[in-house]
Amino acid sequence: MALNCELPPDEGTIRGEIELSRGATASKLAQTPQMGFNTWNSFKGNYNESTANQIASLLISLGLKDAGYNYLILDEGWSDMARTTDGYLQSNQSTFSNGIVPLAERVHDMGLKLGLYGDSGILTCGFRPGSWGYEERDARTLASWGVDYWKYDNCGGFQAMSNAPQERFAVMRDALERSGREIFYSVCEWGFQFPWHWGGEIGHSYRMSGDITATFINETGCPCKTAYCLNTGYAGCSVTSILRKMREISVYQKPGHWLDMDMLEVGVGSMTVYMEQTHFAFWAALKSPLIIGADLRTLRNESLAVLTNRDVIAINQDSLGEPVHFVQGVSVEGALQVWAGEVKGGNVVLVFNEKSYSQDVDVSLKELGLGIQRPVRAKELWSGKSWGKIDRVKAELGAYQTLVFRITR
Repeated sequence: MALNCELPPDEGTIRGEIELSRGATASKLAQTPQMGFNTWNSFKGNYNESTANQIASLLISLGLKDAGYNYLILDEGWSDMARTTDGYLQSNQSTFSNGIVPLAERVHDMGLKLGLYGDSGILTCGFRPGSWGYEERDARTLASWGVDYWKYDNCGGFQAMSNAPQERFAVMRDALERSGREIFYSVCEWGFQFPWHWGGEIGHSYRMSGDITATFINETGCPCKTAYCLNTGYAGCSVTSILRKMREISVYQKPGHWLDMDMLEVGVGSMTVYMEQTHFAFWAALKSPLIIGADLRTLRNESLAVLTNRDVIAINQDSLGEPVHFVQGVSVEGALQVWAGEVKGGNVVLVFNEKSYSQDVDVSLKELGLGIQRPVRAKELWSGKSWGKIDRVKAELGAYQTLVFRITR
């Protein structure tokens, strides 16, 4: 079926009145990074209403909601392959035959919030209807269904890709603001055109890189090794390749609009516990959204313990909203990474063994630029143990292990 993508007159008029500098989206929502679950990493488009209900129940029973994960986000696959005859989005008629409203009501009754996926182009990545030309209509539809979160992708743009992402994503921003419902706006445009310079004017969060994969290290799969290159690609980035990009742009993190390092692969692939701890610690300390991608029905206890570590989550949700920064002077390229930053009432320090084997580390706290001149109290958050008063981190770290310290003066 061919889709009619001509703009209705009223929506065309609205499009002509866009002011990209207005940026009212990042206001009440996103004062801390969002937390939740997304279907894509484990299910791709192969899930249904029963799966969604089961995942919602597991968010409760596994203690994830209590830990702060409150968004249930249905990625590609929830919608039908075509709009209704009068041009409205509709749920997949075979997998969500009851529509979205009953699901939203159940999710809300459980104390959770519901998110859906769409696209800024004519079609989505899975060739379902995109929202280019239908922004006002789709935003009102989402509001009428009780949707709380809108992940807006950059696939399938075709004709719409000739328009700058700033324009395409801003059109939907304005439509959501006029929808009559407060909806979290997650911009997913893979880091094209350096969105840390403009994304905060549009989305509550915005992706800073190509899609993550369930690999800890994969230096050949991610075409862009730094944040500032044009060939960002849309997929293939490992945990460490995304972390490498954040060295250059973590400074852009700010309450109200967050650089999104993509979904968590904790519990998805075959990472060791140390790898999963490192992955989660850096996503938390760099103030990325914490969006679980693992299949909660088969989640290992070790992975659940990583995802529910309250001390590490508290760093992510700290009211200051300050990310850690890479401390180049005490780091050793390819061997040791040291990151440090401020949290309310103290500091946080991450020491990451980048080697595939154990190594001894000795890091002086005085050299981290935190103003530490004497011994300070430190608690290591993965072990939960107090180190007493220290002026340096001296320890043996296992392969790819990261120690995370909460420091109080």
